[in-house]
Amino acid sequence: MSALKKLPRLVIAATQSGCGKTTLTCGILAALKKRGLAVQACKIGPDYIDPGYLAQASGRPAHNLDTWLMDEAAMERLFAENSSQADLAVVEGVMGLYDGGRGGVSSTAEIAKKLRAPVALVIDCKSMGDSAAALALGFREYDRGVDFCGVILNRLGSDAHRDMIAAAMDRFGIPVLGALKRDERFAVSERHLGLLPAEESGEHDFDALVECVERSVDLETLLRIAAEAPALEFSPRPVPPAADRRAVIGVARDKAFSFYYPESLAELEHAGARLVFFSPLDDKEPPDADGLIFGGGFPEMFAARLAANDAMKSELAAAARAGMPIYAECGGYMYLTRSLTDFEGRAFAMAGLIPAACRMNSKLQTVGYVEATALRDTVLCPAGTVVRGHEFHFSSVQPDEGTEASAAWRFVKKRTGAAYAAGYASANVLASYLHLHFAGSPQLARNFVDACERFARSR
Repeated sequence: MSALKKLPRLVIAATQSGCGKTTLTCGILAALKKRGLAVQACKIGPDYIDPGYLAQASGRPAHNLDTWLMDEAAMERLFAENSSQADLAVVEGVMGLYDGGRGGVSSTAEIAKKLRAPVALVIDCKSMGDSAAALALGFREYDRGVDFCGVILNRLGSDAHRDMIAAAMDRFGIPVLGALKRDERFAVSERHLGLLPAEESGEHDFDALVECVERSVDLETLLRIAAEAPALEFSPRPVPPAADRRAVIGVARDKAFSFYYPESLAELEHAGARLVFFSPLDDKEPPDADGLIFGGGFPEMFAARLAANDAMKSELAAAARAGMPIYAECGGYMYLTRSLTDFEGRAFAMAGLIPAACRMNSKLQTVGYVEATALRDTVLCPAGTVVRGHEFHFSSVQPDEGTEASAAWRFVKKRTGAAYAAGYASANVLASYLHLHFAGSPQLARNFVDACERFARSR
């Protein structure tokens, strides 16, 4: 039964990427956690890396909100279901406030309006004076449907710099909710897909960042603004009891394979799966399971170690030959090919479940939302099924000659309409660059668990 529920919430947006909103959001989360508050972190868009930092700062799994990967009802349920278990939710935006897919799909502004959440705008003020106020004014006026509650000034050079910009903001009635000076201690390392994943960089000490936020951000006003957000309708779903678990699924999760949406894993559990995690880097064999999932990540950064683990590769090949359902996305797809050639041109033998070779490229190959149509029956869905997902990769996979007919999907890019065959499918293996969110396609999770249950009964 649904009911209206007060869910205090706040969106941290920015004028553009690179303004420091992830670092600032982490600081706010950690500062509120220090006060003893349970804070639910969310990230707008499909990104896997930023949520890892948000989770470390808040001490809770961070969830993605995306109106391409899931419909509005699913997105609102995901948000409310998780935020209802916390004192408030802090949502980090994506890129600039109004940036998203064509027509603003899954932009920070679109999702903030759907959640009826107030928005604080982060502005990188380096080399800027009164123009910061003009910028803020433009963002406020661009869409009056956005609940624009004020700005947080970042990378200021001095107190005088802060005072000059704050005075300009005051002339237009724009509240300044925080003002932080430049501090290189808070810079985060990056690599080709964005920030270095939190899983690789280790646990972060947020103490210095919290001290800066407590000194420079008006947390009391942010809490008041969040508390004034209107009630949202909320209809939680029951989690099936352990007795209803009908299949065991091994999930590859380590530094090489870390790209998982928490809600996608939860959907598998809702469908009746018991999840067991394992490491293709360190373990000698997968767990005793009825199916396997390989998420995305950075196998190219650990190719030598993956290649050296012959015992794991042998066990995976045996599982595939036995008919075990296996599903892989992006980095997992790369690992299941015959070989992976890294950025330096060194080739490493991979698991060999897919008759294809993978190569890293110096330039980004593709990024963006796609609509995918299944070209054949697979462990996820029957032929003709249409789903939504996204791609983001520097690598490319070249199928062995004569195996092109094994393509799994027909992709259509949302932004350009370009169409192409993609991925690999056999009777029990499905792999491609497609990233799916099972909260948006729960039937896919049920289908995979069904396939795993059938395999378990056949053994």
